[in-house]
Amino acid sequence: MTLAIINTRARLGLEAPPVTVEVHLSNGLPSLSIVGMAETAVKESKDRVRSAILNSHFEFPARRITVNLAPADLPKAGGQFDLPIALGILAASGQLPDARFEQLEFMGELALNGNLRAVPGCLPAAIACGRVGHGLCCPADNATEAALSGETEIFAADSLLAVTAHLIGAQALQPHTGEVYAQPAAASLAGQPDLSEIKGQAQAKRALEIAAAGNHHILLYGPPGTGKSMLAARLPGLLPALSKAAAVEVACMHSLTRRQPLNRYPQRPYANPHHTASAVALVGGGSNPQPGEISLAHNGVLFLDELPEFQRSVLEVLREPLESGFIRISRAAAQVEYPARFLLVAAMNPCPCGYLGQPQSRSGKCCSCSPDQVRRYRNKISGPLLDRIDLQVPVLALKQGELFNASSAEGSAAVRERVALARELQQQRQQCNNGQLDNRQLAQCHPLSKSQQQLMEHAMLNLGFSARALHRTHKVARTIADLAGASEIGDQHLLEAFSYRNFDRDQTDPAL
Repeated sequence: MTLAIINTRARLGLEAPPVTVEVHLSNGLPSLSIVGMAETAVKESKDRVRSAILNSHFEFPARRITVNLAPADLPKAGGQFDLPIALGILAASGQLPDARFEQLEFMGELALNGNLRAVPGCLPAAIACGRVGHGLCCPADNATEAALSGETEIFAADSLLAVTAHLIGAQALQPHTGEVYAQPAAASLAGQPDLSEIKGQAQAKRALEIAAAGNHHILLYGPPGTGKSMLAARLPGLLPALSKAAAVEVACMHSLTRRQPLNRYPQRPYANPHHTASAVALVGGGSNPQPGEISLAHNGVLFLDELPEFQRSVLEVLREPLESGFIRISRAAAQVEYPARFLLVAAMNPCPCGYLGQPQSRSGKCCSCSPDQVRRYRNKISGPLLDRIDLQVPVLALKQGELFNASSAEGSAAVRERVALARELQQQRQQCNNGQLDNRQLAQCHPLSKSQQQLMEHAMLNLGFSARALHRTHKVARTIADLAGASEIGDQHLLEAFSYRNFDRDQTDPAL
C-alpha cells in the first residue's frame, strides 16, 4: 500500500476540527513535502519524524513522500501532527501491516529518539473525538488532561514504538482511566487565603459577598496599604465550586496554553495581569489567535491592580466582554471566539500619590496632589468602563485598635455558604446569575414598586446615573435581597445598592 490515511485534530479556538493526514509514496528522488496550509512548526516535523522513525528501529523509505493535511484551507499549527505523519509513513511503506486506524485518532509531538511529548489543546481534541465515537491516542503526559473529557476512550503512549505495538496487536495500550471530576477537597479550600485574615473593612467585605453572590464587577479604591489586593485575592474563595460542565470548560481554556496545572482543577481561576500588559495579552490575539487573560479567567476572577496605570486603550477593550461574556478575535486567516465570563475586581489609589483623604497624623504623609492632577488620574478610567462596574467601594485606612484586634472575624467558609445559597436561588428562578440578567428579564422577573421607580428617577436626575447604571443598581439590589432571603426587592435593598456607587461622587470629596 502506497497511500495511508490517519485521522487527527487541529486547533481553532476552543474547537478541534478534524484533519485527515494523507500520506502517499511514489517513485522519484527521495523527498518529503508537507502541504495543506501548514505553518513553520508543522513543516519542520519532517526532520523530527525522520529521526524518530529511524531511532524507533523502522526504515525511513527512500522514496518521494507527499503528506497532505486536509482540508487544505484550514490553518495547521504546532507539533501535534508529528505522530499521525509518522504513522502514515509507516503504514504507506507497509511497515504497519493490518493496522486499523478507522476508530482511532492520533496526536503528539515526536522527540528525535521517538518519545512522545505533550501538546497543547489535547482536551478539546478529546472532547471532539468523543462526539463522533472515536478514541484518542495521545502522549502519556496528556493522558490525565484528556481523560477529563469523560466518555472518550483515551490511549496514552510514551513513544512511537508503543503506538505501533498497539496498532499491530503486539502489546495493546490500556485505556487510560482518570478521575474525571471531583469537588475540591476541604483541605485545598482551607489552603486558600481566608477572609478572616482581613482586619476591619466591614463594608468592603460585604461588597465582596454581594459581588460573589450575583457575579457583579467591583472596584476597590483607597490609600495604599489598606488591604485592596488582599480583599481581591480572597474573592475566589467565596465562590462555590465549579459544576462539572463549567470545570471542563475552564480546563479546556488552560489546555490551550498549559498555564494552569491540573492539580488546581476544578478550582476557580484567578488571573492577575501586570499593568504593563498589552491589549492582545488581555483579550487574546496573534496571527494564530490565542486566548488572553480575560478568557483564562473565564468562570473565575480577573484582578486588575493599579487600574489607572493600565493604558487606556487596553482597558477599553474590556467593555464588550464585560457585557457579552465572550470575545471574538478576527484575523485574516481565521475568526475564533473564546468565552470570557469573568468576575472583574479592580483596585486603585484615590490619587497619583495615593494619600488623598489620609490624615497626616496617622501615616506621616499627606496628599500633595492638585484637584487637576486627581481629575486627570481618575479620568484615565473612561466613563463607559466605570459604568459597567456594579460596585464601587472605598477601602479606608483602619481605625485605631482595629489592626491588632484579637476578635475573630467571619471566615470565607461561612460567607461561601450564603453565596452558594443565593446563587442556587438565582439559578432556580432565572437560570443565570443576577449579574447576567438582561434588561427584559430584569423588568419582567423583578419589577420595582412605584416609589422605587421614583427613587431611580431621582438618582438619574440628581446623581447623574445613566440608564445602564440604574439597571446595574437594580441587579445589585436583587442580589442583596437574595442574600437576605427576601422574595421582593425592598427599599432597604435598593438604598444599600445605591451606596455602592460612590466613585463619581467621591471625586470631589477630599476625605473620600
